[in-house]
Amino acid sequence: MRTPSIVALCLLSGALLAAPLAGPAAGAVQGYPVRDSGALTRNPLYAAGALPRAACPQPAVSRGVPGSVARHLKPLFACLDRAWAARFAAARMPFAAPGVRFVTRPERTCGRAWDKDVQAVYCNATREIVFLLDRDVLAHPRDLYFTDVIAHEYGHHVQNMAGIWQALGRLPSRGRSEYYEQSRRHELQAECLAGAFLRSVWPSLRRTPADWRGLLAADRASGDETSAVRDHGKGRNIAAWLSRGFHGGSAGACNTWTATAASVA
Repeated sequence: MRTPSIVALCLLSGALLAAPLAGPAAGAVQGYPVRDSGALTRNPLYAAGALPRAACPQPAVSRGVPGSVARHLKPLFACLDRAWAARFAAARMPFAAPGVRFVTRPERTCGRAWDKDVQAVYCNATREIVFLLDRDVLAHPRDLYFTDVIAHEYGHHVQNMAGIWQALGRLPSRGRSEYYEQSRRHELQAECLAGAFLRSVWPSLRRTPADWRGLLAADRASGDETSAVRDHGKGRNIAAWLSRGFHGGSAGACNTWTATAASVA
């Protein structure tokens, strides 16, 4: 996930797929139709229903103290485990929670060096999320953006467990442009899944409308407009898919694989 100072990424079969998310725009034609066996476009998880409302309390936190910040953020993973395990059960699909590690300095993860400005990594091979407790998060541990980063990286685990990640790896691309569009569909779906989770625990997070507006603004500032590579999506699309997931509340709201080209640009 990119912001002016932060990027969350994940790794797919040795290729870099970083983490922003896009939202639907009506009326545009699809540039590269996705034709697959159904794991991408008709995944059973899409029909599993909304994530149920649940409480997700977090302990008080001391700024600047790595152990305290980790203890503050860790309950989010348990809440994500419960929320998504229930949806996989409803879809009659197997599910296992990811491993989670907090680190205080960048380290080699998933077979490669930690890239600059990366906040978190999901490794599909080991099914592990690694979250960096850097200066930004230690100074602002209650920033909603970091909750979104965690939910987004967990969204990649959901994709992995649902077979979406593997289906993407088998999807052919006819050149760089189509490859990047597929990457954006993947990343935008993870952000939408993050929005669905945020909706399910929103009352217990005790956030304000201003917090939500701030998160949308951060997403709008994190798009491909700030990068030479168009693998994340435009900022307005990142925010739109986050909002779509939040208002839809389910994986079914997050089918980026049948979305128009404009909505995943």
